[in-house]
Amino acid sequence: MTAAAPAAPAAAAPAQSGSSAGERYTDNKLKQDIRMNNMSAAKKLADAVRTSLGPRGMDKMLVSGHGDVTITNDGATILQKMDVRHPAAKMLVELSKSQDIVAGDGTTSVTVLCGSLLNKCIGLLSKGVHPTVVSDAMGMACDKACEILQDMSLPLDITDRESLIKASTTSLGSKVVAQYSNLLSPIAVDSVLKVMDPLRPEMVDLKDIKIVTKGGGTIDDTEMVKGLVFDSKASKGAGGPSKIEGAKIALIQFCISPPKTDLENSVIVSDYTQMDRILKEERNYIISLIKKIKASGCNVLLIQKSILRDAVTDLSLHYLAKAKILVVRDVERDDVEFISKTLKCQPVAHVDQLTPDKLGHADVVKEVQCGGGKLVKVEGIQNMGNTVTVVVRGSNKLVIDEADRSLHDALCVIRCLVQKRFLIAGGGAPEVEVSQQLALWARTLQGMDAVCVKAFAEALEVIPYTLAENAGLNPIQIVTELRNLHQQGNPNHGINVRKGTITNILEENVLQPLLVSTSALSLATECVRMILKIDDICPVR
Repeated sequence: MTAAAPAAPAAAAPAQSGSSAGERYTDNKLKQDIRMNNMSAAKKLADAVRTSLGPRGMDKMLVSGHGDVTITNDGATILQKMDVRHPAAKMLVELSKSQDIVAGDGTTSVTVLCGSLLNKCIGLLSKGVHPTVVSDAMGMACDKACEILQDMSLPLDITDRESLIKASTTSLGSKVVAQYSNLLSPIAVDSVLKVMDPLRPEMVDLKDIKIVTKGGGTIDDTEMVKGLVFDSKASKGAGGPSKIEGAKIALIQFCISPPKTDLENSVIVSDYTQMDRILKEERNYIISLIKKIKASGCNVLLIQKSILRDAVTDLSLHYLAKAKILVVRDVERDDVEFISKTLKCQPVAHVDQLTPDKLGHADVVKEVQCGGGKLVKVEGIQNMGNTVTVVVRGSNKLVIDEADRSLHDALCVIRCLVQKRFLIAGGGAPEVEVSQQLALWARTLQGMDAVCVKAFAEALEVIPYTLAENAGLNPIQIVTELRNLHQQGNPNHGINVRKGTITNILEENVLQPLLVSTSALSLATECVRMILKIDDICPVR
């Protein structure tokens, strides 16, 4: 009895001192488990795409339930196609989608960065740091990191085509089509510069760049067309034209076919004379439409796809061929705005509104052979709008789809540079430099903020570590050497995966837009802070 008495005050003492310090936070078991469960699920998803980072990253083969195969190493595409069930892991899918919208590139980096930050948060929470303290410190560290990146960036002149091509080549360097970057980069740069409005350069709309994919040939056959291309052959009846010079082009949204009743009705015709009369009326109706079209001076007709009835029939194609009018049918509704902007013509909803002032004018419209199929090209468009068409070629569907995605990323990189005209080095150099400077800044802070900022700084090193790991180098040795060089005042030294060593990345022309790195940091931190604040999952009806 006497031996047990002194133990009670001794046991009470640490608890009392812990509560007075107010630093240690002990959560109840359920909330802690939910928080850890969310973080672990998101971290596992980030680890799944981690091997795809960088020029030596691996590709993923994505197979759908229907057997459709996609081969890619684009983070946004991988996460979008994956069947993710966990609600916290779904936030990472949305994160990469946001990065794709804001910057277009760096979708894998943002996911890997988020996973690394969550890993550090798990460590901090297990030490008893309150989630709100961690969240606030992360936000503070992110703002400081963006300032550091801004300070180490290089201003860019938008007329400097070479620098734009370098940034675009860096983006394409990690793709399946990396060996064709010397062809695709100039196409991406010229396309964006063509559609850019000099008065409002920050308002670049990538919808003004239409990418047409066509099988047959190789990626070397990819070209930028100063005109308009339709991914279909000309619909012509017997003896219809396949080439028109001095073209007057009409874009119509009505059907050149016999009218149907509004409701699904059946008309039973029992008499041959009545049947003949119906066919005669149909023929007269179509002829009257084509006469009005011909009267407007039109000789090339673009017909919008119709879901209610046939846009054109064999009979109407026969009469259009007689009138020497070239027809392109099944124009998608989404393409109508692009076509009218390019040709400076107006879409016409009724034949009576078709007047000469609503037509577009071009030197030549012709049907050309392309691989196994045919394309319709419109060239020499008069007072053409600020639009561009790129024809992407490839040996099979998988290659074409990946080339399309890669070209989209390259276009987004150029758009980023047009909006925010700063470049920074690639190859993990900015991450190591920010990590070093944040670690120094953390020493000037006090309390838990200093610990959390230090953890944030360490988390950034996941990018160079993963780049080295994916390139088959020794990651610990490379990252240690990088830290040493950056402490000696070499902020632009990074990992050169082609040579398997550390070099000055600016001299190797590995450049990326500042906006890609700052948006990746901001979005990843925002996602981590959101996951940190969740302490319960409630099923709802």
